[in-house]
Amino acid sequence: MRAQGFVFAQEPFYPMARRLLREPLPLGSSLAAAFGCLYIQDRSSMLPPLALAPPPGAAVLDLCAGPGGKTGLLAQLAGPSGFILGNEPGKPRLATLRRNLLRQGLLACATSSRPGEDLPLPDGTWRRILLDPPCSAWGTAEKNPRVLTLWRGKKIAPLIRLQRRLLAEAVRLLRPGGFLVYSTCTTNPAENEEQVLGVRAEWGLEILPLETPPGFARLPSARPEAEGCLRVGGDGQGFFVALLRKPAAASRPEDRPAILLPEAPLSRETLEDPWADLAALPPGDVIRDGETLRFLPRAGRELLPPSFAWTGFPLGRGRINPALRSLLPDRITARKRGLPCLDLEEAQPLADLLSGKSFPVDCAEREIGLYFRDLPLCRLAVKGRRAVPPPPGGAVI
Repeated sequence: MRAQGFVFAQEPFYPMARRLLREPLPLGSSLAAAFGCLYIQDRSSMLPPLALAPPPGAAVLDLCAGPGGKTGLLAQLAGPSGFILGNEPGKPRLATLRRNLLRQGLLACATSSRPGEDLPLPDGTWRRILLDPPCSAWGTAEKNPRVLTLWRGKKIAPLIRLQRRLLAEAVRLLRPGGFLVYSTCTTNPAENEEQVLGVRAEWGLEILPLETPPGFARLPSARPEAEGCLRVGGDGQGFFVALLRKPAAASRPEDRPAILLPEAPLSRETLEDPWADLAALPPGDVIRDGETLRFLPRAGRELLPPSFAWTGFPLGRGRINPALRSLLPDRITARKRGLPCLDLEEAQPLADLLSGKSFPVDCAEREIGLYFRDLPLCRLAVKGRRAVPPPPGGAVI
């Protein structure tokens, strides 16, 4: 980003977050975006995953996951040994969710597409659940003033009923002693505090107090009884976040579903590719789903019953995707393996490449690893000693 002239500063509420200060070109058109090295997100919408705070290795259900910003942040927090299931019933948003997870190379993520208020999953199997349901979005009025007139009066009633059903399902799926984050981007108390107070009254969930994140202005709660919930505004869109805990119950043996795979897992020898660092794969199996190689995290197989339809991470068609940075070896490892590498120091050749221009390389092999100041980016095809641009649409397609 600096090489292209972007100027940014670290946000105080999360070390990985950056605030853009100078934008010489649209951030979505930057090289960092093209290679999946960043995700553009309103700062307020990062608060729900940070409130849930899954530790490394945790399993999390994101009940309404599209388009994937919160799912991706949950995956960053839980790390490669974690497991994040992003459920999204809407087909267009599901496609965007999968595209965003693929672009970022988040191998421990999987997706499903069922109504969030009716998931065919066993009771009490998830220790952490994030529910960011459809809402009136009044908190985005500064950017989209139409929401204040679009969602008024009787039009909001169906949203409130849906939120209530989603909350009931989340409570059912939550393990005793587990944590649920409920969040919206609206300022409407009927969709925020009143929903949370209803959950506490009906199911006995405890409201855990949330601290004000550094750099945010806390707004007073609309209901004194829900004082521990977080309501923010000002710099960033308005957001409501509640952290809830389900009452603990007597421990009981957990019913583990039989571990079944739709296809026999492929051996690592079958997948052997000098350009793929298979040791970076989390615990799990690779199957062949038609022409697609798909990674199924072990935690997903243990948590999800065999009858539940879910989709693992796509590693590529027939072979490991050349654009999958997550499995590309670092430059030193690649050179030790005798693999040709192109390590660029300036941004312009990368921009030329993504604009469709090829350039000469001193390589007689069919592929060459592309790096920028040691940062792995992708593999490029080589034809006639020229590096060929990646397919249209960016390096992740």
